[in-house]
Amino acid sequence: MSFRSLLSKTLGAIRQTPHKFAASAIEVPFDETTVIYAIGDVHGCLSLLNELESLIAQDFANHGDKCFLVMLGDYVDRGPNSAGVLDHLTSADQNPIKRVYLAGNHESTMLSFLSQPARNHEWLRFGGVETLRSYGVDLSSLFSAGYSAQSVRHLLNSHIPREHIEFLQGLHLVAFTDEHAFVHASIDPQRPIDGQSEDTLLWRDAGAIDYAGYGRLVVHGHTQVASPLLDRGRIAIDTGAFATGKLSAVRLRTGFEPSFLTTD
Repeated sequence: MSFRSLLSKTLGAIRQTPHKFAASAIEVPFDETTVIYAIGDVHGCLSLLNELESLIAQDFANHGDKCFLVMLGDYVDRGPNSAGVLDHLTSADQNPIKRVYLAGNHESTMLSFLSQPARNHEWLRFGGVETLRSYGVDLSSLFSAGYSAQSVRHLLNSHIPREHIEFLQGLHLVAFTDEHAFVHASIDPQRPIDGQSEDTLLWRDAGAIDYAGYGRLVVHGHTQVASPLLDRGRIAIDTGAFATGKLSAVRLRTGFEPSFLTTD
């Protein structure tokens, strides 16, 4: 039986404790001179992220004086170059476009694995194998016959830059303006912005919630859609980049309808 087959036998294992993010809600300044772009789930697709950021830079030249770029999480897993995506994000220039980074459930699961690496950890069935490969870590050597927790941590630390881990640990869970709520997965409309549960923000399907009377337009990723969707008080912009080649963003500006940008 192959090692990957052995891993598939552990689907019934109890879910490991997810990472708890220290940072919670962050307010984004927004007025008639400001344009906000929000980008959906990148999932290791660095080339698509570079392409979309170029489209945003060109678009911003014709809209507003100040710009914020809100990224909705799930930077890692499934796609081919998670290490490259995190390298790009940790070195991205903050001017003239200010950046706000939110956490996704994949970042939570990755950090959980890094703190307690195990053969049956859910992250390894969740896109983690592709992320480890992007750092040059071979799964079979990670859990070799001479495996020990200390040796695994040493191997991970020698391949994954400390600044990448610190970046993930410092992610926010939700961003907001007076008009919008930005989140990876969903918002509970019955609770205040700063009183949301991490499970709701990172895992719950926003498509099952009606935000029409919420008071803020909810902008989210996580739940994959064929094309960006404006529906019942929410905008969904996870277009499945790792599988479809389409990475999407929404442009938000006072007095204008939401507009979408997608890689071709």
